Amino acid sequence: MGDMATQSIDTKGMNCPIPIVKAKKAIKDLAAGDTLEVLATDPGAVKDFEAFSRATGNELTEWKEEDGVFTFLITKA
Repeated sequence: MGDMATQSIDTKGMNCPIPIVKAKKAIKDLAAGDTLEVLATDPGAVKDFEAFSRATGNELTEWKEEDGVFTFLITKA
């Protein structure tokens, strides 16, 4: 599913709120319906991205964790 993402940002090794800050910035440049993929290693990012989605109206379409790396797919509203 990853190749459907319009843009991908890598925030591995960064602690919150950096992944959210970077995602906010990246999603600004996207068109509605575009998907942003965010890679992160901070377990706190899960709660953060859920809250970010609720606050911004963008949809957290999917997230998964593999070998300690979290992948978030956010669709711009």
